[in-house]
Amino acid sequence: MMIDKLGGISPLNNIQNTKRTQGTGSVKSSPDSISVSKEAKEMAEAYYLKEVADETPDVRADLVAQIKEKIKDSSYLSAEVINSTAERIMASYGI
Repeated sequence: MMIDKLGGISPLNNIQNTKRTQGTGSVKSSPDSISVSKEAKEMAEAYYLKEVADETPDVRADLVAQIKEKIKDSSYLSAEVINSTAERIMASYGI
């Protein structure tokens, strides 16, 4: 079985005989730039803050341990401390 050559005697002749065309004009290029919208900046900041909040533990074990030690002391739980704590809780809720 014999397979005939496709496209003439030598396909390399077509490539070697090809002439390059010269550009007729120059393209003016401007420096690349981007602009970020205010909304995109706000979304990026919100995403960053969410990541920080997700990485922060909900309970600060060191403070809980300190308070537990204070509560064990019977002189710590006085009317003054209880009232002060109640006032702070109410203030945090805007009451």
